[in-house]
Amino acid sequence: MNVSVCMATHNGARFIRQQIDSILPQLDHHDELVISDDQSTDGLPAILATYQDERIRILPPQGFGTPAKNFEYALAHVRHEIIFLADQDDVWHPDKIHTMRNLLADVDLVVCDCRLTDAQLNTLTPSYFQMNRSRQGILKNLLKSSYMGCCMAFHRRVLERSLPFPPSIPMHDQWIGLVAERFFKIAFAPQILVHHRRHYTNYSSTGETSKFSFWQKLDMRFQLTKQLLLC
Repeated sequence: MNVSVCMATHNGARFIRQQIDSILPQLDHHDELVISDDQSTDGLPAILATYQDERIRILPPQGFGTPAKNFEYALAHVRHEIIFLADQDDVWHPDKIHTMRNLLADVDLVVCDCRLTDAQLNTLTPSYFQMNRSRQGILKNLLKSSYMGCCMAFHRRVLERSLPFPPSIPMHDQWIGLVAERFFKIAFAPQILVHHRRHYTNYSSTGETSKFSFWQKLDMRFQLTKQLLLC
């Protein structure tokens, strides 16, 4: 089965080349890397233009304002059965696609572990799973999500059940994970297959302490629960 890697970008020129160069060697000829850019102004589009690779599909840029909306746009354009989510500033382990695609022979969605690093790829946290106490369970993942997008891969049927994203959801990856929890079979893979950078210019804040108030977080969980019951 062919693979679509889906990447949402915004002002990620500093690290984008290293990330793309960690993904492309893992793609077969008929696979694709779909990139949606949220009006970057730091030279990222010029870097993307240097790649002359038929597997890279750069969608017409639009203004989204949030990673969730950008990823929704990109995911709506993927062509293949197996779908990976990719951040713009990580580095993938050379065996990530191979390992997770094999696991998807038996389940609908797979989440791998990752190493949290600083901008220079020095280790901050050796295992996100251990730090986050990641595991399955709808209640657990409503309270504190285990679903980090850059560590997820899933079948198209999961995507079709997840789209369109409800406008009230806080993040796309938590929503996809919860939909999979309710309707599909999931596996958590202990292999560390992503070096996930944390730095002050991150497009999304996964892995950091939440900046939302108690009441904001309560409302987000209420909205997620409501939408999950409706889907």
